[in-house]
Amino acid sequence: MKISTDEIEKMAHLARLKIDDPLKEALSGQLSHILDYIDTLKDVNVEGVIPASGAAFLNNVLREDVLGDSPGPEVTLANAPERDQDFYTVPRVV
Repeated sequence: MKISTDEIEKMAHLARLKIDDPLKEALSGQLSHILDYIDTLKDVNVEGVIPASGAAFLNNVLREDVLGDSPGPEVTLANAPERDQDFYTVPRVV
């Protein structure tokens, strides 16, 4: 699949990137090459192959929750950059 420089310009505009002409030509060739390679994957024979990607088929390893004592605010907030009594102080985000 051939990617034109016009399509590169559209993608650059959407990504808010400024790309000069020599880079547009290079990206056009590189992306075309990548898409051609991916296009060859549709011809691969996957007959009888069991799908086994991702973690969907794995069992989660769980442990029992153990109740323990809290270390308290002095230990918990010891390395806090800023604090107000027993609470973290963080910059306001609006």
